[in-house]
Parts: sequence; structure tokens; C-alpha cells
Amino acid sequence: MNDFDPTSQSSAEPAPATLAVKARRPHARRLLSKKTGGLILAAGLTCAVAGLAGGTSASAASVSPLDVAATPTVPAEGGPVADPSEGGSTGIVDTKTTTGFTFTTATGVVVTADVASTTTYTKGTDRTTAKAVKEGESVLVLGTVDSSTITATQVIVQPKGDGGVAAATAAGVIAFEQGAPSPDKSVGEIPAYTEGEGTILAGTTADKAVKAAQAVVPGGVMNRVVELSGGEYEVHNVGVNWPHHVFVSKDFKVLGWE
Repeated sequence: MNDFDPTSQSSAEPAPATLAVKARRPHARRLLSKKTGGLILAAGLTCAVAGLAGGTSASAASVSPLDVAATPTVPAEGGPVADPSEGGSTGIVDTKTTTGFTFTTATGVVVTADVASTTTYTKGTDRTTAKAVKEGESVLVLGTVDSSTITATQVIVQPKGDGGVAAATAAGVIAFEQGAPSPDKSVGEIPAYTEGEGTILAGTTADKAVKAAQAVVPGGVMNRVVELSGGEYEVHNVGVNWPHHVFVSKDFKVLGWE
């Protein structure tokens, strides 16, 4: 189920029956604080969401969900934000611009994709061009994530895709709601990891981990991939109330999320 199929985001299947919802294990701590390798979290970023299109709830009108930390108490100005790192997101293209396009995720997060001459484009299994990115198309965008902007290295157009709606529903993704606490639960297998440990990744490995995670748990913006001591990958997920971490195996199969 967890193999990424770039031909259609809507093809992602629900989690298998063995993935039972349970309380978070004691070792499953959030990775929102300082990481080794020099990742320092900044605070106080505010991001207006005036003009957000399609599906954004009224409760998110004052603060962007990408500014909010995964904690029950959120300052009015927004929460900690990670330094730009490798990640990606899935959604439906809204508007094309001179520098790229905007798209909206399954939970209503509006993301800006900035493209360059080096950005590659795929439609289905075929290489294509920027002309394939059209309003209403489902896309997976990979690249360097900085809050709600992705500097795109890859744009994968998903013919007949739904922007991740079906997969997000199956995974139980909870859309951002200002002031609402994140539920204390997990699904599937959560590898042992310690806050502040792990190696932040970039390049092909990070892209594969994000592809796998987005195929099963879309709806937010994945803004960091960390290799854990056991060799698994933790993909950090923002812009939603839950889940905030998706765990991917060494062979890029989704293990669980919390």
C-alpha cells in the first residue's frame, strides 16, 4: 500500500487493519526542538492567510497553520518554525504565477511553489514541461521548504488525482484549527527515537521518504526528513493539527504516524 504511485494521489489506500490507533509510546517525543547538525528553530514567524482559496476554515483566518507548533498552546504570533529543509506537499493547483504556482492541500493549506530552470516535471511516468502544470491539476511538489513556500526541484503532475483528499481521509489527518490541541495518539509502528537526535537529510533519499509519506498521509506540508539511529526516517509534518510525524522504513514503506 505504501508504494508511491505518481499517477494518482487518490489511489493511496487506507492503512492496513493491523495499524491500530493507540496512545503514544513514551519514547515518541516531538522533534520540534533543536536537532543535531545545526538545525535551530526560529520563533515568531507570522504569515497572513488573506486570500486563501478553497477549503480553508474560518478559524484559520488569522494565523497560517504553517506558523503553529504542534503544541496545545499557541502564541498569537505563531509558533516555532524550522530552518528551510528538504520536503514537499500534495494538492490541487490554484493559480499559475510568473515564478511558479500556488496549490491547496487536502486540508486547505495554501502552498506557494517557486520554480526555476532546473525544476524537473513529470506527468504520470513521463517527463514533461511546466506546461503540464494547469489549474485544477493534482501535483506533488518536492524541494526546499520554507514555511508555506517550496522552492521546487521536482513537480509531479498526478493525472486524475484528487490532491490527496482520499488518502488524507483514510489516514485520519486532522486539519489545522486555531487553538485546538493535537490529539495524543499514534497509528501503526512508531520507531524508538530521542528528541534532538538524528541526521537531517537532503537529496534523493529525502525525496523518496517524502514521496512515500505523502502518498499515505497527505494534507500538510512535510518540511524535514530525519534519519533515525535504527535507519528509519522521520518525516516532519506541519500545517495540520495531526499527525506531525510520519515514519518511513529503510525501504521507503510507511510504518506509522503520530
